[in-house]
Amino acid sequence: MNIKQTNTTHLLLVCLLTLVPVLANANTLERVRASNTFTLGYLPDFAPFSVHAGGEASGYAIELCLKIADKVKTELGLPGLQIRYQPVAANDEMSAVSSGKVDILCTPTLPTLERRKTVSYSVPIYTAGLSAVVRQEAPEALLNVLNGQVAHTGPTWRATINHGLSSQTYATTAGGVTETWIRQKMQLLGVVATLVTVENIDAGLKLVAEGKADTFFAERMMLKNLLAKDYSAGNLVLLDRIFDYAPTAMAVDRDDENFRLLVDTTLSEMYRSGEIGQAYDNYLGGVSETDKKLFKVYAAP
Repeated sequence: MNIKQTNTTHLLLVCLLTLVPVLANANTLERVRASNTFTLGYLPDFAPFSVHAGGEASGYAIELCLKIADKVKTELGLPGLQIRYQPVAANDEMSAVSSGKVDILCTPTLPTLERRKTVSYSVPIYTAGLSAVVRQEAPEALLNVLNGQVAHTGPTWRATINHGLSSQTYATTAGGVTETWIRQKMQLLGVVATLVTVENIDAGLKLVAEGKADTFFAERMMLKNLLAKDYSAGNLVLLDRIFDYAPTAMAVDRDDENFRLLVDTTLSEMYRSGEIGQAYDNYLGGVSETDKKLFKVYAAP
């Protein structure tokens, strides 16, 4: 009896060990069907797009991911599908997708060529805007340049810009496209200034508030959210100007076109029905006329 039980246990263990690499190599929908679990990856401090809250996640991107989860339930015939929220670190977000640790990265990121070497992307879900925060008492020359109020008069214009931007300390988050953008602009204009990098937006705003940096550059919606929540009575000002735009999207498995099609179908249906506008109202302060035009562009036909 003991011998038979031992043999049975050994057989089950062999089967389980054999199954592990199969699930790891399975495409997303096969993995979800086998586990009856849909894993949503997200950055936990990326408000208003994704935030950690009481063992779950919330935010604009999470709401869209839950709509995708509904589509997965229908397509696979799994009404009891379990939703698992998996926070990931900023330096681990792409490997979490490519390794199958998460089925989709809900937090929107920029689909750079470097990232697309390891992951694929959905249709865009949000157009990021690059903005700047300064102190209320910022020098007029700096404000004029940052607000684009310098006359375009050839060499004089370049010299005026340089005068306004030089000898300042700028800050942005480390390793992102914004850091590259700032360094390119400084080199192009010949600006002699200091650029410091920080771990997150909150750290950058603190540098400016404490007078350790003159300007902090970051994504506009995230700046607005954090300023309203933690710096509403402070001396910081978000400038109206948007320096650059970039469509952002959800990262998915690079080699899984079936799942990507399901994701794009869900998002496109939300664009066409106007349902995505409700998520904008809930988390992003409403839909602008520009947003409405982009919705038509982003929806796959």
